[in-house]
Amino acid sequence: MLLATTIETVPVSGGRRLRVARLGSGPPLVLLHGYPDNLQIWCELAPRLADRFTVIVPDWPGMGQSEPWPGGATPFHMADRLSTLLDGWGLGPVALAGLDMGGQPVLAFAARHPGRVSRLVVMNSLVQWDEGTSWEIRILRRFGWNRLLLNRLPGLVFRRAERTFLPRGVRLPTELRADLWGAFRRPEVRAFIAKMCAGYQGTLPRLPELYPTITVPTLILWAGRDRHFPIAHGERLHEAILGSRLEVLPDAEHWMPWYRAEEVASRLGAFLEEA
Repeated sequence: MLLATTIETVPVSGGRRLRVARLGSGPPLVLLHGYPDNLQIWCELAPRLADRFTVIVPDWPGMGQSEPWPGGATPFHMADRLSTLLDGWGLGPVALAGLDMGGQPVLAFAARHPGRVSRLVVMNSLVQWDEGTSWEIRILRRFGWNRLLLNRLPGLVFRRAERTFLPRGVRLPTELRADLWGAFRRPEVRAFIAKMCAGYQGTLPRLPELYPTITVPTLILWAGRDRHFPIAHGERLHEAILGSRLEVLPDAEHWMPWYRAEEVASRLGAFLEEA
């Protein structure tokens, strides 16, 4: 079942629309998605945490059904947008969990605003610019190829993500697939993603400088069979963030928060509730 969502307007963004899901009660937890997905990739995980946390799940500005904001699209710009959203929602210290391209902004945010983060979780992300990735990611990191594939062959990109983000034989249900594909097929969303990919690629070498400065409790939760971002990314991030914890789901793949939601919720819940 998909998450129930509302459309909010964010005054400081010029009144642009933002799609967000809210459920549960307790300390705030914000879940941040990657691409080509949107907030609905958390539709199985969020309800499993809602008995202990106020779970807030937005579409990133420019993705899903949220309108783009002006300005750049590097992880640092995305972290600034996250700051604006937290200000608008009136949230104090908050737990953050980022998947895929949601991981880099939460790392940048935690480094810059440690007092605003209670706990940090990073899953399956390109966090080491010089570490190996899949051939698909290597191609998409080249701006010309990225723009060409996203503009001309969005169906191919989306289907390839389905095949490589999930184990063989596991398929997205019709309703979830329709929501993810319905957003990704929109030209304005793909144009933003192309811009974002270029911004990420240009600034990724700067991110590791921030990792040793992160002081908030951090869980690095990785899929052992992620075909795009090998565990070496998580291991090096763990080494860089003093006191962080690395946990690996050995046989899990990239979209583990959806198809392995029960186990991921158990790991997250235990970490987030620690004294």
